[in-house]
Amino acid sequence: MKKFALVTASLIALAALSACSTSSPDVIQRRDTQSMSQVLDANVLSVRSVTVEGSQSGGGAVAGGVVGGIAGSAVGGRKEGQIIGVLGAVAGAMLGNAIERSGTQEQAVEILLQLRNGERRAVVQAKGADGFKPGDAVILITTGGKTRVTRAPELAAGAPAKQN
Repeated sequence: MKKFALVTASLIALAALSACSTSSPDVIQRRDTQSMSQVLDANVLSVRSVTVEGSQSGGGAVAGGVVGGIAGSAVGGRKEGQIIGVLGAVAGAMLGNAIERSGTQEQAVEILLQLRNGERRAVVQAKGADGFKPGDAVILITTGGKTRVTRAPELAAGAPAKQN
């Protein structure tokens, strides 16, 4: 019964690891609130889909190794259980690492931008609520060394346009 509880707890921990982080432009980190940000105007030149590689913190391998070792050691007699336990730990670690990597992988976009001064920039960010297409007016918001792209606000009727 104790082995079952430990296996269950390890599986829950492994599942939790796969949902720990996001780089969505719609989610702001707590440490970035109440901070002054630099804002630049730009236009979208192109957008392409990319995949952000998943993380490998080692937590998935550890959890998988524990689960595999416990499950394997429960098979057969004492000597067979030890051998199968070691093999189960190795296989579990490999599987846990793969699960963590695929669970933290993100679909993102690479946005090629042209600033008002003619310079070009590229930003990779997770797909958010905004869908961008070439020609869209956007703003780049840089806070704490990280930049995100969002749609430029519409100017109110009668508001003076920015002069370059």
